Amino acid sequence: MGELGLVVAERAGRSFAAHQYHRGALRVLRPHYLDDSGQVCYVVVNPGGAYLGADLFLIDVEVGDSASLLLTTQSATKIYRTPGSFAEQQMHVRLGEGARLELMPDQLIAYREASYRQRTCVTLKPSSSLVMAEVVTPGWSPDGTAFRYEEVRLRSEMWVDAAEGDRQLLALDNLLIRPPSGDVSGMGFMEGYSHVGSLVVVDARVDQALADELNACAAEHDARTGISLTRAVAGTTGLVLRSLSNSTEDLNSLLSACNSLLRKRWYRQEPLDLRKH
Repeated sequence: MGELGLVVAERAGRSFAAHQYHRGALRVLRPHYLDDSGQVCYVVVNPGGAYLGADLFLIDVEVGDSASLLLTTQSATKIYRTPGSFAEQQMHVRLGEGARLELMPDQLIAYREASYRQRTCVTLKPSSSLVMAEVVTPGWSPDGTAFRYEEVRLRSEMWVDAAEGDRQLLALDNLLIRPPSGDVSGMGFMEGYSHVGSLVVVDARVDQALADELNACAAEHDARTGISLTRAVAGTTGLVLRSLSNSTEDLNSLLSACNSLLRKRWYRQEPLDLRKH
């Protein structure tokens, strides 16, 4: 079990934590500044090492007006056996005017007989910018068989505060991975692939040209990729990129390359180097 609260504000072009709170098996390490942009980077850690059955983790993040946050994890999120129940993470995010959030966690690994549910709810302004990545991979099984976990549910909601009292749904991304008990090597279940990666981008600068550019970037990697654009809400738009592969490394490389493209195009920042060792 664990709770984490983080409020990031901006002062004189530099972002910082105006408030931090943690209880149980969640906390953040000291802040890092990876370049001279003023963006602050925080690393979420789970001293318990893994999620177990009936565990509930609550994360609340607020990025204030004009502030910029890069949020990542210390290592992969591991879901172990959850007999009789499931592990759950609920994350609520609020972005202010001109706020920016890059949510780039390490991969989620679901082991044999694991059941996991994750709900992420983001509320942002039309001028906010969000980039959110996720990689799901099956864990090692004693008999060497993949897809031994029970299920993984990932639900992401994107809401736009278009005006005072006018909150509109921009996108709802609901991913359910429930491996069948029989042979999963053929067509019909993830097209025979074992890993899935997702990238959600919400920004007023999202358009078809950007989707095409990201698609071309993804084509340089060993993965099957598709991109969907959302409708426009209050002048902002979103896209969802989904990739299938047999390699965590390939998906991490693909999502990192796409995010680096956005960083260079929108902020003239160098690619991220989030090595944890």
